[in-house]
Order: sequence, then structure tokens, then C-alpha cells
Amino acid sequence: MKIGLRTPSLKKSLKARTTARAKRAVKRKLIPGYGRPGMGWLRDPKRAARNAVYQRTTFSVWDLFR
Repeated sequence: MKIGLRTPSLKKSLKARTTARAKRAVKRKLIPGYGRPGMGWLRDPKRAARNAVYQRTTFSVWDLFR
């Protein structure tokens, strides 16, 4: 498991703000429960636990400027 600074990716950052943002908006309208808090734990608890640990043990470049 990674600890510390996450490597920034400009390509992934732009994609998340454009294409992926539109896809998520559509999915939220069509799929009940999509994007709601806690749904990851119901769908795949092992993955959700791993992601929770990763979020707590790493930080972004942008966090340094706060």
C-alpha cells in the first residue's frame, strides 16, 4: 500500500473533469443508488476498504497548497 504523496497525472485530472464527469451525471440519473454515500461498501466491501485506507495514507500535491 502506498504511503505519502500521490503522483499527479494531468491527463487523468482533465479526463475526470470532462468526460468522466458527464458519464457520472448520466449514471446518477439512470441507476438508482449510483454515487450515493456507502454504496461502495455494499457493492464491493474489500475494494471499499482498500480505497479507504489509500485515501487516509496518501495525499495530493494540491493538499500541500491548502
